[in-house]
Amino acid sequence: MSVFKEFREFIARGNVVDLAVGVIIGGSFGAIVKSLVDQVVMPPIGLITGGIDFSKLEWVLRADNPATEVIEKVAIGYGGFINTVIQFLIVAAAVFLLVKAINTARREAPAEPEAPPAPPAPTPSEALLTEIRDLLKAGAGKTG
Repeated sequence: MSVFKEFREFIARGNVVDLAVGVIIGGSFGAIVKSLVDQVVMPPIGLITGGIDFSKLEWVLRADNPATEVIEKVAIGYGGFINTVIQFLIVAAAVFLLVKAINTARREAPAEPEAPPAPPAPTPSEALLTEIRDLLKAGAGKTG
């Protein structure tokens, strides 16, 4: 079996295609959440906290030296980290709600229609009467 044939069979599996679609949609969803956090959620929070732009918060370890071009500012941008944590919490909440909705829908929908119950087995006396009836029918057909 050639490598190309194996690769084609691998790609044609439903799980791989579903995974690819999930990754693409997840990337797009990430961009939407980033926009939501940066442009909708953080401005009011910054307003409440006195106009602080969280994305610009940083802890400067070494400041710029304008006299030399070689030394650049070294800083830990914890404000960007705060934005990323908020983005993560929004994505986690959205995924939680999605999974919860799917689980609720699965519980409400019946898995399979129930098969009608099998008729009860005849009692021993009913079985004996059925056998006698069948014998009488067979005997009546021979004499007639």
